[in-house]
Order: sequence, then C-alpha cells, then structure tokens
Amino acid sequence: MPHRVTIKPSDHAFTVNESETVLDAALREGFVIAYGCRNGACGTCKGKLLEGEVDYGKYQEHALPDAERDAGMALFCQARPLTDIAIEVREIGAVKDIPIRKLPARVHKMERAAPDVMLLHLKLPANERLQFLPGQYLDLMVANSIRRSFSMANAPHDDAFLQLHLRNYGGPFSQHAFNKMKEKDILRFEGPFGVFFVREDSEKPVILLASGTGFAPIKAMIEHALHTGVNRPMTLYWGGRVRADLYLNELPERWRREQGIRYVPVLSEAPPSDNWTGRTGFVHRAVMEDFPDLSRHQVYACGAPVMVEAAHKDFTSQCGLPEEEFFSDSFTPSVPEAEKA
Repeated sequence: MPHRVTIKPSDHAFTVNESETVLDAALREGFVIAYGCRNGACGTCKGKLLEGEVDYGKYQEHALPDAERDAGMALFCQARPLTDIAIEVREIGAVKDIPIRKLPARVHKMERAAPDVMLLHLKLPANERLQFLPGQYLDLMVANSIRRSFSMANAPHDDAFLQLHLRNYGGPFSQHAFNKMKEKDILRFEGPFGVFFVREDSEKPVILLASGTGFAPIKAMIEHALHTGVNRPMTLYWGGRVRADLYLNELPERWRREQGIRYVPVLSEAPPSDNWTGRTGFVHRAVMEDFPDLSRHQVYACGAPVMVEAAHKDFTSQCGLPEEEFFSDSFTPSVPEAEKA
C-alpha cells in the first residue's frame, strides 16, 4: 500500500507507491534529494529516518555501515517505506524543474580516443533537445535490457549531439559497445539524472578532480563555465595510471593555454615508454600538495570510487574542506554487479 513521506525540515511531502523507493517517488513528485549511483553503492542519498520504518533494501556495506544504520541512517535510493515516514535529507533545488525523459537516439559517430576508451556521439530525433545541467548523467539502454549510466561530456549549449565517454570494462555492455555497436544504430536512454553540477550561487575557487573517464562530466562543467563567462578560479586535476588514460589531454592543455584554466595531469604508474615528466602519484594527493588549505574552496570529484572516497576523507580531515563543499559522482558498480561509465 502507498505510504506518505515527509522531508524535514522543509515539510515537503509525497506518496511512495508499493514498488517504489523513496528516491524514485521523490523524483516522480518533483522533489530532488541528493543522490548519485541510485544502486546502494555511493552513499550520496544517505539521510536520517526520523519516524516510521523502512525496508533498507540491498546496498554495499561501506555506503551504510552497521553503526550508521543503527543510528537511524538509510540509503533512500534503496529504502522502501513500510509505514508513513519522516526523513531528514539534503534537498537540491536546481534540478527540480528539469524533466526526466525517455528518448531514442541514433549513433552518429564512434571514435576511439584510447585503446579502451570510446567517444560516442548520439543524435536525438529532429526537433528534440535534452535539457540538463553540466555534470548530470543518463541511463543508456540496449538489447536484452542492458542498462548503464554515462555522464554527458558535452555542455548544454553544445547539444547537437550527446557525447558519452565509454571505457571497456569487459562486461556485457562493453562487449556490445566495442564489438557490435555501429554507426546509425538506434539506442534508447532515460535522463537526465544526478546532482553533480557546479553550484553557481558560490564565488569560491573550484577544484575539479577526475580520474579516467570521470573527465567526461568535468569537461561539460568547464565548457559550460567558459561559455557563460564564469570567472571563478578553476583548477583541473586529471589522474590516470598511464599516459593513454589522459585520452583527451590536448583539450585541457588548450584550456590552460587559451582560457586560463589551470591544468595538472597526474600519472600513478607511467612506464618508461611514456616518457612522462609531469606529476606522479595519487591525483588527490597532488591537490593536497598544491592546496594544503581547502577551507575556502569547492571540490567536484568524479571517477573511480577509491579516488573519490580518499579525496573526500583526506580533504575534509586534513585540508579543512567543509563537508558541504565536496561534491562527487563516483563511478560505482551496483549491487551485486553492473557497469557504470
């Protein structure tokens, strides 16, 4: 049976149907709470259960440790109400008026940017455009109900094509995309999703932190900022294991030369054949070396979960970054197994 959810302290209220999670119902009703992976792995949607009972669903233990669950916390992308409930969770206003849509798209171009990275350009139907914020993602659906999430790498003003950055992880979707997909194929997608976007109500300097294909939404954020004339200082750190992982390196180099965006590429396992003379080690550590005091900054981090989690922990505990100024999108596998770009 349906149950009523009340969000505190706003007193916004909505109804959750029997088959829905709290997050799904909130999005359906136009209330956007902070969320990321939507599969119980990243912890972004975590909030407090103030009243009532829920089925906590499936989730990864690191996202909701037993101690936090015992203290009343829940992951609202997984939790389903068993009674009427009241919750305390962070609401996001900037995306509430952007509709989530299901649309077809044609594969316009497939471009190998590295041996295991493909740039996929999708063309929407004539007279259709997707409204989204730079940093958001969509769910791409192909045959046999395979569904995978990808951040959009193009800025909203540059929307003739949707650009996605695909990494070959060897799973079912990767096998299809890298071995079977061809230009002019028709795909379907749903989106936009996510609350990973630059908060424009702040004048704080911005640190943009990416690993691997986590560069995709960061690219969209920077191109949007350049297009709209945002003059906040921005520094991009892009990390990879080897040089090929920086698959569009010339683009941020051009931003550095022509637009004043500071760019710091970092490699952790560069072989001698890469002839790498730049920064080495963990990419978030490079940030800490350059910015030991982050108390007056905002950080936007995207990529591998280990990088995002380490950055969050170290920046807030050692560099003074306020908890509320760390924004992230962790490319996290679902429970028990799935792919994300």
